Amino acid sequence: MVELGPEEIRRRIDRHRARGWGVQVLYRWESEGGGGSVSEALEDVRDHRLVARSRIPYLVRLSTLLDEHLPAIDEELSACLANWSLARLSRIDRAILRLAATELLHMDDVPPRASIQEAIHLAEQYGGDDSPRFVNGVLDALYKRSPSAPGGGSR
Repeated sequence: MVELGPEEIRRRIDRHRARGWGVQVLYRWESEGGGGSVSEALEDVRDHRLVARSRIPYLVRLSTLLDEHLPAIDEELSACLANWSLARLSRIDRAILRLAATELLHMDDVPPRASIQEAIHLAEQYGGDDSPRFVNGVLDALYKRSPSAPGGGSR
């Protein structure tokens, strides 16, 4: 087992909490009709809520990647939904899936299993009773489709 130093522990806590903020930003963005950018929704949240300074860079990175790649992210997620569509999901589940998919598909410095585990925790915290299992299944399927997965990349 690897011993983590205080700086690494703080970084992981900040990422964990930034993901929680990310779900709130995406939920707000979609609740307001999805107009404008996710980055603008983040700025709106920051104007009205106190977000720790140490979490902002990760939130900005996530929102920027979502703004750049949301249609492709949604397409990849849709391919992993058996007999479902993104539109049928709750806003919370959709936000959690989009956030984790952003990490899985566009953030090589985030270990895939860590991203999936964090999404499950968010689903436990914010979603319904079936959300954690559902989120895990969709993200596991997405990960297995990715070229970086062992034996993955089967599209």
